[in-house]
Amino acid sequence: MRTFTYMEATVESFHEALKAKIVTGADLVRWYLDRIDSYNNQGPSIQAIVTVNPSAMEEAKALDTYFVETGEFKGPLHGVPVLVKDQAETAGIRTTFGSIAFADYVPEQDASLIKRLRQAGAIILAKTSMCDFAAGWFSFSSMTDHTKNPYDLDRESGGSSAGTSAGISSNFGLIGVGEDTGGSIRLPSSFNNLFGLRVTTGLISRNGFSPLVHFQDTAGPITRTVNDAAKLMDVLVGFDRNDVFTAATSQTAHAGQYESMLEGASMKKYRIGVLSSAFGPESDMDCAPVNDRILSTVSWLKEQGVEVVEEIELPDIDQWIAETSLYTLQSKKDINNFLQKRPSVPLKSFKEIYETNAFHPMNDLFHDINAGPEEPESDENYYRSRVRQEEFRRAIVHLMLDNEVDFLLYPTVQVLPPKREELYAQKWSCLTFPTNTVIASQSGLPAMSVPSGFAGHLPVGFELVGKPYAEADLLRFAYDYEQQASPRREPGL
Repeated sequence: MRTFTYMEATVESFHEALKAKIVTGADLVRWYLDRIDSYNNQGPSIQAIVTVNPSAMEEAKALDTYFVETGEFKGPLHGVPVLVKDQAETAGIRTTFGSIAFADYVPEQDASLIKRLRQAGAIILAKTSMCDFAAGWFSFSSMTDHTKNPYDLDRESGGSSAGTSAGISSNFGLIGVGEDTGGSIRLPSSFNNLFGLRVTTGLISRNGFSPLVHFQDTAGPITRTVNDAAKLMDVLVGFDRNDVFTAATSQTAHAGQYESMLEGASMKKYRIGVLSSAFGPESDMDCAPVNDRILSTVSWLKEQGVEVVEEIELPDIDQWIAETSLYTLQSKKDINNFLQKRPSVPLKSFKEIYETNAFHPMNDLFHDINAGPEEPESDENYYRSRVRQEEFRRAIVHLMLDNEVDFLLYPTVQVLPPKREELYAQKWSCLTFPTNTVIASQSGLPAMSVPSGFAGHLPVGFELVGKPYAEADLLRFAYDYEQQASPRREPGL
């Protein structure tokens, strides 16, 4: 290896260059910091970054010294600059949760996930933008206003992991961490031509992340390549005594093996079902280009020898989604519980945030959450919705087994990235936006958004939903697909 290409770099290409003494960790951090300054803070002003780690360069130099002196990497992510959604608490680096009210909040402890990243040798390069307390599908934030889509600066980058997705797509960092409650990893990954994985809830600790719906919340990888997503999974998946949901890790045999399982991966080993119920109406001009792009991908898969079962229907899918939605019932209590356990935060309840207008006015879900109950259990629909989530999961898995398919495939989002003027005109609200990501979130199933290609100049993603703990299979399918289709295209900033 004689040269190193910074643009679209991977963990593997960086580590090879590091071993060959072509580049240092400090070189890479400096390149990303310069790029953030040029394209995030100036020029197109992407607005993906909330806070740059002031110690990033110092940490990179220390890791470089460690490698020179020992000849070894500190861990599997040695020197890797990571972008982390500002939902995760980071000791010594301010954490705003997307809200201007928390602009001066600097946690004393790292979230469990941050500890794992640091132990693996990673550098927390920057904290990334998100809508206030992750309550929405769009990037509107009282901290950063809105995060632009690097493929079209007049359009949305998608939320709530807006900054991680726009930042990784814009090459502001090597790999990214997002968080997904109703689709906040997969939706912006689709809009930014990236791979985004939602894991079975509990495989990755949420300790130190602000919640939205605690039984749906999960962190996960947002990356330019599948191999980098698998590397990140090998670091992030594991039991944490501070998060009871991580008991789920006892149900998977793949922890620590995700990258190694990519070897020999073949799409042809999987049978795919096309969930026609999740496509938007062809008569809808907003949905037509997305449908066309996804169906082209389905045709391509068949040409490659992948067995596809078309026209699978899930009856009453809109009713299933409506009856399993718990954001307006659960979120207020979960945010309150989180804030009340933190003595140094400036506000201690959702009500205080709402009444002081410490959120972006376009975050309409805030109004719905505020109107919700203090105690979710007091609402007559609460327990029915919880039960319906279990029934939704059984219905989807039954559908897969009945059709003898490994995954269901459909558009990640039924429409292209919206123009901001459409959102300001209130063409959609949070609860009416046609994202299919809620299917997996509200049924508790793992899912991955995979780049399908482009409709004109705009990225389109397809989603694969699998059975519980199917993360390794999702990665294996996506890896072989990526090798053959090469769907990633960097934005022309």
